[in-house]
Amino acid sequence: MDKDNIITSSSHSVTINERKNIVITGVKKIDSFDNEEFLLETNMGYIIIKGEGLEIIKLDTYQGNVSIKGKVNSLSYMEHSGKKEKEDNLFSKLFK
Repeated sequence: MDKDNIITSSSHSVTINERKNIVITGVKKIDSFDNEEFLLETNMGYIIIKGEGLEIIKLDTYQGNVSIKGKVNSLSYMEHSGKKEKEDNLFSKLFK
C-alpha cells in the first residue's frame, strides 16, 4: 500500500444521540473498555466514557472512528492517561 493513499484523520468530534449511541472520530487507540467504561486516546487527548451496557458497535481503525451503544452517564477529557497517574501514585506511596 502506498503511503500517499493512507487517510489520516486529524479532526475530532463526539456525537451523542439520546444518551444511547455515541460516535467519536479522531480516535488513535482504545486503551481499555468494558460494559461500564471506555478509555480512548483521541487527537484531542484521552476520553473516559462511563455508562451502563456499553459495547462497540462499529470500529474503523483505518479512519479512527468508533461507535458505542449503551446508556451514557458521563464523558470527560483527561490531560494524561489514567494508567500513568495511577502508577505514579502507587510508586510515590511505596517509596515515601
